[in-house]
Amino acid sequence: MLLRPFLNDASSCASYLFGCTTHAMLAVVDPHAGLVDGYLAAAEAVGQPIVAVFETHVQADHVSGLPELVGRTGATAYLPAGAGVEFEHVALEDGAVVELGNTRVTAIATPGHAPAHHAYAVADLRRGTDGPWLVFTGDSLLIGDVGRPDLHVAGDAAAQAQILRASLQRLLELPDHVVVLPSHYAGSVCGRGLSCNPVSTIGFERAHNEMLGFADAAAFAEALLEDTPPPPPGQDRIVAANRRGIAGTPA
Repeated sequence: MLLRPFLNDASSCASYLFGCTTHAMLAVVDPHAGLVDGYLAAAEAVGQPIVAVFETHVQADHVSGLPELVGRTGATAYLPAGAGVEFEHVALEDGAVVELGNTRVTAIATPGHAPAHHAYAVADLRRGTDGPWLVFTGDSLLIGDVGRPDLHVAGDAAAQAQILRASLQRLLELPDHVVVLPSHYAGSVCGRGLSCNPVSTIGFERAHNEMLGFADAAAFAEALLEDTPPPPPGQDRIVAANRRGIAGTPA
């Protein structure tokens, strides 16, 4: 299985090119509008097409590269069911599976940061197992932190925080060896104590991520909402653009 991370330090966003080179089926997760040429160049370098584009959720801090990628490649767009976008896509329910040759992608509903949010657990069948090797966690489980619950809904952020806590418990059901690849790292306003290291494992986060250590849901919510950073600049405009799915909309 091919895996290539793309780190955008301007917004501290991470996105990923991955997939099966045996069957020529690559995909991108949480693409950034400014990196579309990079995804295409990396795919061309290995002589493989991009056939799928996944969003973990409708982004609030950067304009998505999904519309342009779909337009330039003919790839299928996949988003969580209920994402509320206005463009053609496949709406994935919790537990839905997308087969990309020997690469198997399983959607895990992880609401809380956004009402419609998925993590994507990925298995490489060539490794002799259908168990997950890695998980793209979007803005739910971050490295050293978890996603903020206040950006995508108006109302009780504490209630959203408790929804997020339940989602994190689902991710902690994954084996310790599973590699955690989130969509943000240190510098992002989508968290507060994010590590500069953009990669971890379920086991390491279970042992060292303080936000995963709260036994009490109310205490978790209180800690999560403390010292919340300001929202991303231009959030409303960015979310509106990402819901419309207009290629080339400026960040």
